Amino acid sequence: MEARVVMSSTSPASVGNGLLAQKHFHPIYPVSTGKVPLVFQQLQFSTTTIKMVKDNETVIKEFNELVNMTSSELEEWLKGEQSEGSGWSKDDGSGETIGHESGRKIIQILDKNPNKDPDQYEEEDFQHMRKVVSYCKRHLAQEEKAKQNTDSKSYKSLKNWGHDPLKT
Repeated sequence: MEARVVMSSTSPASVGNGLLAQKHFHPIYPVSTGKVPLVFQQLQFSTTTIKMVKDNETVIKEFNELVNMTSSELEEWLKGEQSEGSGWSKDDGSGETIGHESGRKIIQILDKNPNKDPDQYEEEDFQHMRKVVSYCKRHLAQEEKAKQNTDSKSYKSLKNWGHDPLKT
């Protein structure tokens, strides 16, 4: 049986002991003995994670497109019972959902910068704006229920994140 070594994903531990895990195959480096050649045993392999981060200008643009509720509309929504029952609860024992907390942060961002001046946002604002954009885009792509059923958790959750699907 012929095996092949994958250099890009093999950990130093699995290479160093001369064993070849079946999942580590590559068409360029045939190994017919089941052991990794000495040259590979001496190499160090690592993986690098590249995190793609949108630039702030794009984040501002998408945030302002997706957050289609005003600060006062969102504040009024968050006061209601419907907003409290949708989404995942935070781990701090408060009973508040992650989306409800996000809505409060969105209100702060909107109130602090009503003219949406890019120079007025702080790094903390950008971090939360990125979360909002990511959440809204992901859920709008996955959940048609939000537009069809105002009683669905999808609809309520998106409103907690500042997006009213009925306004789109």
